[in-house]
Amino acid sequence: MADPIEPSTSSSDPNSIPMPTAILHPRREPFEHGLLTIQKLIFNDPVQALTPLKQKFASPSTQRVDSAALAELLQISFDHSRLVLETLASVLHSESDPLVTALPDDVDSIGADLRDLILFLYIQSYKRLLPRSHKDSAAVADVWPSMSAFDGYLSALSPLQLVRSNSRRFMPSQADEEAHQLSYLQKHLANILSLLSEHVEGESEESLVLTMEGFEHLGFLIHFGDKGSEGVPLSQAAPFFANSDPDMPAAPVPVSQVHDWLLQTIASSLESITEKVSAKENGSPSGSDQDVAMADASPSSAKASPSARSPCFVEGVSKSSYVKQASDLKSSSVKVINCHDSTIYILAPLRYAIIYGCSDATIVLGAVGKAVRVEHCERVHVIIAAKRVCIANCRECVFFLGVNQRPLFVGDNHKLQVAPYNTYYSQLEEHLTEVGIVSTINRWDEALSISVIDLHDSLSHPAGVSDAQSESATCLDPDQFTNFLIPNWFENESTGSTKDNPFPLPDAYMTSQQRNQKNLSEIKQMLREAPLEENRKRELSSALHVYFKDWLYASGNIRQLYCLQGD
Repeated sequence: MADPIEPSTSSSDPNSIPMPTAILHPRREPFEHGLLTIQKLIFNDPVQALTPLKQKFASPSTQRVDSAALAELLQISFDHSRLVLETLASVLHSESDPLVTALPDDVDSIGADLRDLILFLYIQSYKRLLPRSHKDSAAVADVWPSMSAFDGYLSALSPLQLVRSNSRRFMPSQADEEAHQLSYLQKHLANILSLLSEHVEGESEESLVLTMEGFEHLGFLIHFGDKGSEGVPLSQAAPFFANSDPDMPAAPVPVSQVHDWLLQTIASSLESITEKVSAKENGSPSGSDQDVAMADASPSSAKASPSARSPCFVEGVSKSSYVKQASDLKSSSVKVINCHDSTIYILAPLRYAIIYGCSDATIVLGAVGKAVRVEHCERVHVIIAAKRVCIANCRECVFFLGVNQRPLFVGDNHKLQVAPYNTYYSQLEEHLTEVGIVSTINRWDEALSISVIDLHDSLSHPAGVSDAQSESATCLDPDQFTNFLIPNWFENESTGSTKDNPFPLPDAYMTSQQRNQKNLSEIKQMLREAPLEENRKRELSSALHVYFKDWLYASGNIRQLYCLQGD
């Protein structure tokens, strides 16, 4: 971890504050899908930078901040302001927030809750954890722009070389990352609480207080509950709010009291997580990573995650096909890691998905209602139906997208192409409806490119690089656009009604598709009517077979034939 774990400095008697029985966990979503590489959002002093935002919108009548006001206050473009709101909506902890349920045209005017927005902007200073092989934690701080001298070496590597240089045994585990995130929150807790607090007029001491409503907004960053549980509401876990009358507003609590209790709780949780990590490293059978779930090199050994909160892992699939449908998954989050020369199908409704370190593969994700992140991949075809997608540090990939928001390109990307969505399976439309994706809106060709360096990732860029714009993607030539056929392995079990691609194709791609279908029909007719002797027919068939095989390899469609292999 970048920061040592320090004990609480509370002056109160720790025995006087009951500790919660459940472990405190950081919410992964803001750290995995909520970090933007907009340099103006990385604050050296977040309290100083965000206090004007708090002061301007703190009155009860202006608790929400819209795109225009945010752009003006932070001096960012309207596109970036809109991106902030859409990204925040994708990682919010409250599904009932109006921003989460807003129609695309209403996002700008509805705006974000001030307290959620402050927390979102504050954690833009978070720095991701280095691989465990690097012991010099003092060289890497958790706040940009502190960087490791190691960065310059890695910047010369391709995304795939980068991933292979940090094999799974050196990559941070879920427990490592959770401990790092808790340590970050521990370090910045006083600042975070001060931004959520309110002043009490006429009080000389304990003038900063936190209301129960303000305390609940910490749910954006943390939650209680062991794996597999539904978690405990924050206010019910805190001794100062737990027994309050639901019909009466709870009395505000001094910030110092909240700070002391949370510091103790975080320290206790960190101790528990550290024990698990140590037990695992020492080979204890009880010290397994709390989130290891699916394949760990072989698709035949894959199994679903035991926890609804833990992501499912599809890892290490090579020269094979891998298929999972909704009934196979016990989690709404999936991570596809280090898969090569394979075809991966995750045909299910999901909330979040991450594709990391894959090469020469085709990956199909069903319907992802919150966010997808594709990172450090090479020569991968990715077919995604999602609310939003972020693509970082990839090379020579093609993305077939059905997305409601502008695709985001960040980091060191090269030779990427985008195209409209090109497939379907029988339950696709049901899954789209379930996660809230509108198939009549597809912004696949409206890419938004921001920083060429990932300010949060010490592995993907050298120190001192200017904030240039990331390389965007080009649109796939319509003449090269083809439909991707998903085999119907579960015909007897299938109950879906989808019979075609639900995302309308742009005219150029539809025209190309119709032309190809017409040409195919004409060629079939010509072959049937050709007056050829039997030996000539065999020669023609052999020639067509050779050309088809060459095309399969040249186009990458050979991977689809892996689906015909027995699993």
